[in-house]
Amino acid sequence: MAHPETAPVIICGSIAFDTIMVFEGKFQEHILPEQVHALSVSFLVPSMRKEYGGCAGNIAYNLRLLGGTPVPVATVGEDAGEYLQRMRAQGINVDWVKVVPGTFTAQCFITTDLVDNQITAFHPGAMSASATNDLTAAPGVWGIVAPDSKEGMFAHARRLHARGVPFIFDLGQAMPLFNGDDLRDMLSMAQVLTVNDYEARVVEQRTGRSMAEIAAGLQAAIVTRGEKGSTLLTGGQEIHIDAIKADAVVDPTGCGDAYRAGLLYGITLGWNWEDCCKLASLMGSIKVASRGPQNHVLSREEISARLDRSYGLSLPHA
Repeated sequence: MAHPETAPVIICGSIAFDTIMVFEGKFQEHILPEQVHALSVSFLVPSMRKEYGGCAGNIAYNLRLLGGTPVPVATVGEDAGEYLQRMRAQGINVDWVKVVPGTFTAQCFITTDLVDNQITAFHPGAMSASATNDLTAAPGVWGIVAPDSKEGMFAHARRLHARGVPFIFDLGQAMPLFNGDDLRDMLSMAQVLTVNDYEARVVEQRTGRSMAEIAAGLQAAIVTRGEKGSTLLTGGQEIHIDAIKADAVVDPTGCGDAYRAGLLYGITLGWNWEDCCKLASLMGSIKVASRGPQNHVLSREEISARLDRSYGLSLPHA
């Protein structure tokens, strides 16, 4: 399918495998509070699936669905062959995905019980070496610094800043790693901040600045609020963006990444911030109706039709 030519976007972040298992019971019935000092439990998990994930991988996937030109910058292990092959088949440039010898790709192992409690183990693997991946020659007119190792996020931000490439700072799951000074440093280099409502409160607390004050030093700050929509702060204004009702609410994993892909695609089209956020909102609603972060498959024409129905906007013709 032909897509209009769009400017490349540098997508810094993690590439990971997610192994998701379902325990057909309740953890609380097998973990005895009086015995937690000597915990030894085993769960039979008859249901298991392996998903392609990681923030950079998810954003690149969604940006490519829209017809964008993602350039992921990430570090993976020797086991990433199938993931890289899949990305190439989708037309994604993987020249700046660096394989780190002797490591595994970052992996998240999630076991969920029947009442949606989760036990998660995360192995960072090759992600720990992300700062060594030099993006200086990577093509891109915009970028995003998404969750990764803290050292990698700072290294990528500094390289983008030195090149004069504007970028979105996407705090996400990396939030526990950043203190107030770290956040202020990152915000001094970024042009846009994207956070969810909980992360926004933490950023305000750690920096001692309101989101409106933070937005005053940026092109835009965007706070996502799930089914309640999102808030765009730009040019001294606060604009509410309505959420789009999803076909079904199946799995929120990767919704934030889909949102950011929509935002980036709108930027490459030269849209205003409000319209960029509307496209972003649509992408989040499409993702939530599908299980796993990269299993939703819609044509660009279908996405454009939904965008027209929801907001009266359309993607440019191929």
